[in-house]
Amino acid sequence: MSSTSKTPMTLESVMPRHRSLFMDGAWCEPLDGAYVQTLNPANGQTLTSVANASAADVDQAVAAARKAFHGWSALPPLERARYLRQAAQVLREHAEELAMIDAFNTGNPVAEMVRDAQVAATGLEFFAGLITQIKGETIPMGEGMLNYTRREPLGVVARIVAYNHPLMFAAVKIGAPLAAGNTVIVKPPEQAPLSSLRMAELIGSVFPPGVLNVLPGGKACGQALSTHPHIAKVTLIGSVPTGKAIMRSAADTLKPVLLELGGKNALIVYPDADLDQVVTGAVKGMNFTWAGQSCGSTSRMFLHDSVYDQVLPRVIQRIQEQHKPGIPTDFATTMGPVVSQAQLDKVLHYIEAGKQDGAKLLLGGKRCTEPHLKEGYFVEPTVFGEVKPGMRLAQEEVFGPILSVFRWSDEDQLFDAVNGVDYGLTCSIWTCDLKTAHRAAARAQAGYVWINNASQHFFAAPFGGYKQSGIGREECFEELLEFTQIKNINVTL
Repeated sequence: MSSTSKTPMTLESVMPRHRSLFMDGAWCEPLDGAYVQTLNPANGQTLTSVANASAADVDQAVAAARKAFHGWSALPPLERARYLRQAAQVLREHAEELAMIDAFNTGNPVAEMVRDAQVAATGLEFFAGLITQIKGETIPMGEGMLNYTRREPLGVVARIVAYNHPLMFAAVKIGAPLAAGNTVIVKPPEQAPLSSLRMAELIGSVFPPGVLNVLPGGKACGQALSTHPHIAKVTLIGSVPTGKAIMRSAADTLKPVLLELGGKNALIVYPDADLDQVVTGAVKGMNFTWAGQSCGSTSRMFLHDSVYDQVLPRVIQRIQEQHKPGIPTDFATTMGPVVSQAQLDKVLHYIEAGKQDGAKLLLGGKRCTEPHLKEGYFVEPTVFGEVKPGMRLAQEEVFGPILSVFRWSDEDQLFDAVNGVDYGLTCSIWTCDLKTAHRAAARAQAGYVWINNASQHFFAAPFGGYKQSGIGREECFEELLEFTQIKNINVTL
């Protein structure tokens, strides 16, 4: 199916045929027969029911993945690369279909979700191209002795992914572990599992049985993956509380974790910045397209006092021009709903908290009430001004379409506020002065810093957080090495 056609697609035309568990190259019913409903957040209605994997199902999937590991890891590296490139091509061919599934199941606008499918394909190709760079070293030991190291795969890897980019995360996150020779179990997001199931239908047969397994499920499935003695590593894209739970669960088997968690990210504007670009960057950085549901969203905007009154009205006007909530399956829509009733309640709670704490509501602040939106989980794009560092909006991750705006004049006080949160994922800095830019980047306690840009990711540039925003780096060569272990070999000649 072309990813450029705008031919209308119905739910029935894109829905995955299988809603069960994919393991060992086949579709299997859950052992306890459990299925749960998955919803369309644009109208709150049930789309279908999907299998809910139990610990017993995890045992079966792990056994299949272990069985497949020896043959997959023994393949010549370039042969594994060929499999990954083939899977990437299939995803590209079905990009629009996969995007429409995510639009129905997550509420994210379909036009943006097409790009997600394309990014996923590019990610598989990226790691396919790095396969031959998994190298060891020789270490001089003197005459009569050879010492060298090998990087070997870990075994079975569990990847637990988030609901804001379900297809992209599920697909791109298999790239590094498969390239390194591991077998993989993907747990799709509980709120939006359908695109992962369709991915399994499309590319599951590309790989040998047991190499790629997909287990939709909830907390019990995630716990079983985290505690299983034969899973070598567990990874998460998700919230800080979930990340902490996974670390606790993984501790008994001493399995390593790779965590990409929440953010409360700052966008800092110096008085010499190009203000036209600042306006564009501030709106882009908030990721209103998917209702602000992004760990990297620059939801705290620090405007220098000398430009605050000039920039803020322009940011509000740009948001109003670009982001009006609409039906996510319409290619013209630029902002969808949040993913669930629980997330809607959370966003509305923080809007009330902002008011109670004394922030100034400048835009939005309500659930959408238009007839075609009122049954869904739509929230107006919201802006608060005069936010102070001690407010809840300044400290806690909302994961919704709320931009909090601060004034600043003293740089030391600025960075006390910027760094005075438990998170440290991204930071966006706007200035035309090179010295200022590098000084500010050095002071920001964040793992990924943009200067005169926001929200954009680049393969090969390591993405990950400081503090409670995560452990490890992804989207780069270091991610590939995360799924290897070093063996030293000493030879007496």
